[in-house]
Amino acid sequence: MTIPHDSSLITLRQQLLAYLDTLTAQGRTGKTQEAYRERLLPFVNWCEQRAVSYPAQVSLPLLESWQRYLRGYRKADGQPYSNNSQRDRLSALRVWFRWLLQRHHILYNPTELLVLPKEEKRLPAQVLSEAETIWLLDSLDVQTPTGFRNRVMLEVLWSSGIRRGELRNLRLSDIDTGRGAVVVRQGKGRKDRVVPVGERALSWLERYLAQVRPRLTEQYDSGYLFITAKGQPLSLVQLTAIAAKAIRQQAQLNKPGACHLFRHSMATQMLDNGADIRHIQAILGHEKLNTTQIYTKVAIKQLKQVHSRTHPAERGTQKPQKSRTDYASGEPDAKPNPQRTGQPERPR
Repeated sequence: MTIPHDSSLITLRQQLLAYLDTLTAQGRTGKTQEAYRERLLPFVNWCEQRAVSYPAQVSLPLLESWQRYLRGYRKADGQPYSNNSQRDRLSALRVWFRWLLQRHHILYNPTELLVLPKEEKRLPAQVLSEAETIWLLDSLDVQTPTGFRNRVMLEVLWSSGIRRGELRNLRLSDIDTGRGAVVVRQGKGRKDRVVPVGERALSWLERYLAQVRPRLTEQYDSGYLFITAKGQPLSLVQLTAIAAKAIRQQAQLNKPGACHLFRHSMATQMLDNGADIRHIQAILGHEKLNTTQIYTKVAIKQLKQVHSRTHPAERGTQKPQKSRTDYASGEPDAKPNPQRTGQPERPR
């Protein structure tokens, strides 16, 4: 595409394509580039429908009209954009126009005067307790090579707290059984980090490497740690399906989510057991501590202890005995079998 030398003649659409090319030149991932395209292209289309084709034509009133459009927009499922989704689109617009200003394609940046919607602070929908996690893992059938592989993958997710994509990209050389760690290469933000893995997960992992993975590589070996029956790396969709099935079908737990649920649960459980928030930050690979601190609002164990010690309804009282006429009485829910130790079983 030929772009005019006079920046005033370069259209919004041409500028957007140039900006996306710049992201590529800066080494940003294709996922990042696609995210900006998804957020900015609708704005360009919306402007063109209103005979606004050039960056210099974009004013604060026009931007406020776009903001009202986003607020009233309904997605295919009939739901509106959340405040955070609106912020994402407007923030991407602000970053793009800062780039235009730096390149002297506009004389001032009207997006800086735009008041963004208030950010919503959302907690993880739900997390697994320690007992629920063990029950879930024990519910998997490990009598087949792929079943055993699935158990090991979920054990590693729980132990390390790594992301779904980071699990998928693990290679054989990334496992350090001597130090009890995995090397996450080019994780989110294209950053490497070393993450500890506990003895329990390592025990399953060593059995998988010695007895199960060789059976999955009889046709081909791609070099990835977790592979299909044909030796190929698992897709992200397959990982999600495996985790979702384990949670809701095999363990029959009424919990939303899939792979990321193990990450949320690990962080919350470690905080409940006294881990330092900065250690959790390093394990999870969060750039900012604020991102990790959300788990302090989910961890409840210490608050429950304080509540039990200090609430007047709890201090010095005994739990009332249930009577036969008590309408709330009943058998307690079944709990995980304490005899199940979580040690690896032999795949058949």
